[in-house]
Amino acid sequence: MSENKEDVCKGIVYLGNDDVCISSDSFAFSHFQNPKFIGYTSQTDIFNKYKEQYAYGAKVTRLNIKALQDFKIPLPPLEIQNTIVEILDKLDSLINDLNQGIPAEISLRRKQYEYYREKLLSFKEAK
Repeated sequence: MSENKEDVCKGIVYLGNDDVCISSDSFAFSHFQNPKFIGYTSQTDIFNKYKEQYAYGAKVTRLNIKALQDFKIPLPPLEIQNTIVEILDKLDSLINDLNQGIPAEISLRRKQYEYYREKLLSFKEAK
């Protein structure tokens, strides 16, 4: 359930072992694949275009479970799924982790800028 087609059926991956509750507008399924691989698949353009075809509703947008069940996820062997997830996790960390990736790079570039600014604009006093 969502207010628009883009946000309906956003994939969430639960990696815990405890029982959880979900609303009647949510779907859950069990499988023997890498759950994060399935989660990443739900973020692809192919999946988003598919779900937009079957999303319905004017004020509240929903997706029919039958349409969701009919979506075919290409499933490479589990070892390849694990490799793909490992790569995507690293990239996600580089982009979104506050201590790594782009934010850390920005911080380093600021320090570098300040260093060179001070070096370039520090003049010896004329006598």
